[in-house]
Amino acid sequence: MEAMVCPMGSSSSSNSSRLFGTLAQTLSSAPLAQPDPYAEQNPDQEVDQEGLAEVDPDQLLRECEEALQRRPARPHRDLVYPSGPAPCHHNHSLNPSIRVMQWNILAQALGEGKDGFIRCPLDALNWQERKYLILEEILTYRPDILCLQEVDHYYDTFQPIMAGLGYHCSFLAKPWSPCLDVEQNNGPDGCALFYRHSRFSLLATSHLRLSAMMLPTNQVAIVQTLQCRATGQRLCVAVTHLKARSGWERLRSAQGADLLHNLRNITSRGSSGSQSEAESGAVPLIVCGDFNAEPTEDVYRRFSSSPLGLDSAYKLLSSDGQTEPAYTTWKIRPSGESCSTLDYIWYTNDSLSVETLLDLPTEEQIGPDRLPSYHYPSDHLSLLCDISFREQPHRLM
Repeated sequence: MEAMVCPMGSSSSSNSSRLFGTLAQTLSSAPLAQPDPYAEQNPDQEVDQEGLAEVDPDQLLRECEEALQRRPARPHRDLVYPSGPAPCHHNHSLNPSIRVMQWNILAQALGEGKDGFIRCPLDALNWQERKYLILEEILTYRPDILCLQEVDHYYDTFQPIMAGLGYHCSFLAKPWSPCLDVEQNNGPDGCALFYRHSRFSLLATSHLRLSAMMLPTNQVAIVQTLQCRATGQRLCVAVTHLKARSGWERLRSAQGADLLHNLRNITSRGSSGSQSEAESGAVPLIVCGDFNAEPTEDVYRRFSSSPLGLDSAYKLLSSDGQTEPAYTTWKIRPSGESCSTLDYIWYTNDSLSVETLLDLPTEEQIGPDRLPSYHYPSDHLSLLCDISFREQPHRLM
């Protein structure tokens, strides 16, 4: 028997509460410090890998499948080519595609103690099995860049596991996380950004507390400037989670404006690193997040019309290439059923190209009780796409 990773989810059965070899070794291999996320100096340092167990992803995936054998399988999803013009063919050996995953994984404290999913059995939410369902999804697709929201098990679960899998890890908690209102919580939730260290080196990090009307808010963003080891090209990646609930549309719009202002400054600074990048404009940008905003909201219009030249990857699933999916989250709460598109992967359209997208499960696959459920761990669906740098004229000569 292993010590429980968190005090929540204690109703799990003896079969589901035990950890398996790889995961248990990883989580017990090294004590993990919890630094001040708003420290002025070095807000994001390299994780000290010494003492952290290396994780075999295939073995960990098998352990996830074993731990989940009594649960129904996750919905099958296909990687599909986007509609519209055929994807540009490039030399994958010289310019390999970058797999990006965006996912609000549902904070454990909120799922069990605050969100009120009236059609989801409480047992389906217990952390001792739900963590395997989350890890199974990540390990199935193995992204190069992983952007998560509502992470309240960063230090005891995601940081050691992802570091053992070869990822650099960064986390920023909300200043006043609603998780802290739940008894026996595991600390505040926040945004986390992971990138595969074999693919990228880190050039710069910004931890942002988003402002609205010159006032700080409870929402945050992580922005990292990376350099691709294969091509030498730079890439700026951001993850955020904007204010939830209806009635807060103006605040979300202001938060989006603040994030865009910061991203414009960061990508402009980064482009001065090399003449070729400066000639072709600012550093290419990927912004992932739960925006808590439908495409009709002002914050969506801000992003789609920004001078940064951003486009939404998942529009490419539609027949006209211009329409967002019908939903990225589908849940039933005491207030009623909510089927909404709130999650996005934005990218710089003139310098990045979307090659493939992970299709969304159908209503039948999701099931009548909606999300979360025994077969899916969050009320939000993961988004995933393969993105490549567009060939620049100076790189073809």
